[in-house]
Amino acid sequence: MGQDNASAANNVSKWTGTVYIFSLLGAFLSDSYWGRYKTCAAFQAIFVLGLAALSLSSYIFLLKPRGCGDERKQCGPHSTFETAVFYLSIFMVALGNGGYQPTIATFGADQFDEEDPKEGSSKVSFFSYFYLALNLGSLFSNTVLGYFEDQGMWALGFWASTASAALALVLFLCGTPRYRHFRPRGNPLSRFSQVLVSATRKCRIETDPSEEDLFEVDGGDCSAGGERRILHTRGFKFLDKAAIITPGDFIQDDDDSDDDNNNKLQPHHNNPWRLCTVTQVEEVKCILRLLPIWLCTILYSVVFTQMASLFVEQGAAMRATVGGFHIPPASMSSFDILSVAAFIFIYRRVLDPVVARVRTKPRGLTQLQRMGIGLIVAVLAMIAAGAVELFRLKYADKSCSSCEGSSSLSIFWQVPQYVLIGASEVFMYVGQLEFFNGQAPEGLKSFGSALCMTSISLGNYVSSLLVTMVMKFSATDVMPGWIPRNLNRGHLDRFYFLLAALTAADFVVYLLCAKWYQYIEFVRPSTESNGDGDVD
Repeated sequence: MGQDNASAANNVSKWTGTVYIFSLLGAFLSDSYWGRYKTCAAFQAIFVLGLAALSLSSYIFLLKPRGCGDERKQCGPHSTFETAVFYLSIFMVALGNGGYQPTIATFGADQFDEEDPKEGSSKVSFFSYFYLALNLGSLFSNTVLGYFEDQGMWALGFWASTASAALALVLFLCGTPRYRHFRPRGNPLSRFSQVLVSATRKCRIETDPSEEDLFEVDGGDCSAGGERRILHTRGFKFLDKAAIITPGDFIQDDDDSDDDNNNKLQPHHNNPWRLCTVTQVEEVKCILRLLPIWLCTILYSVVFTQMASLFVEQGAAMRATVGGFHIPPASMSSFDILSVAAFIFIYRRVLDPVVARVRTKPRGLTQLQRMGIGLIVAVLAMIAAGAVELFRLKYADKSCSSCEGSSSLSIFWQVPQYVLIGASEVFMYVGQLEFFNGQAPEGLKSFGSALCMTSISLGNYVSSLLVTMVMKFSATDVMPGWIPRNLNRGHLDRFYFLLAALTAADFVVYLLCAKWYQYIEFVRPSTESNGDGDVD
């Protein structure tokens, strides 16, 4: 496109941010209107069309422009039409990828029945193998597609991506007759608003109602709506007022105005803007309880994003040749992918069974405990990266004009930090997927998966902000900041140690939030009575 590095990097950041914004759109449509199957199929089709358009536009307009590009005549800027086609293509890819990712994880989890012990166990394993599949796709991208790009075969790389996405769509559609489907619950924003409005209207009620005094539909109505009732929990007592029954909360049918039974309160006649069910109130409580946990995962994503940025710059400043063969610094992320695969196997086959024998209630490590372990391992990864940078500076040529390959320290000293990041992903991101999917209300499962993606997105933005602040406050007359263009003149190690300290502080806050968190509990079908909806 003829853009300089700053403009290209800025556009990449905008595109990445757009992907995660579209993930919220996909989650909203999935949970509210389309359902997960239709959302997956629709956004996958958009993804394939976007990649096909990108491949065509790159081959026809961008990579082989007519009448220029040889040694005699350089190419000028692309026409408005060519630029528009290119941006339309990449934002179609962003729309398809962003809308598809949070929904496919939830749709896959829907195929397992939590009430069945065997399927419930398989559902737990599903998230691990789902994350492993994502990393294997990244391995294909880093190796095969990376080779095509290094050889200048950009169009072939795009077409390979298109073929992979089209094959994935065909495989997805082939399983249509066997899928389990759940009906969407409607717009969650209206349900949330109803709770807030109803609780505000009753804010002057001073009574502290017992659980039996709160309004709830019977078990039959819940089953008909495809949802499970949520047990009442303590906390956020203000919201409980939305479920307190007061005069005027019910709508009476005109046809039954003279009926003697007219005074009976029928659950399906309640005004939802004046009276909400316990389940509806608990949905709002659930989201409010999830937010502190979600905020604590953002700083971990800051650590995770260093693998695609500062780790690569650090590797470029190290000795990257082995026997005359040059190792691209970006390819070191393959050790992260291998680490993810290895630790998923170690956790599922070794660690989890051992812990399950020691701890029976709850059985094994909880999701919150695994996420906490992920934060601890991330701290170790940053300490390892900082230690490697200290030794890199010790063996670096400070007088060089460019720091690329200026240190005699081998790039393979980066392997421990990549391995530790991979191990932390298994505990943090896999645990995060399980946690948000399991704790999100029935009508917000895709939104729970989207929270994981927005955590990564905000991690990128916070990382950029943190780097900017560090460069501003660390620059002196003798040193252009901790992370200058020439790393030999800075102190990248201090930035890594700063991240380790911030992550350790985040872990302390996370412990407090995890201790405060109250797990959501659903009413089991076997515990619901036949008529009055009371819990045995």
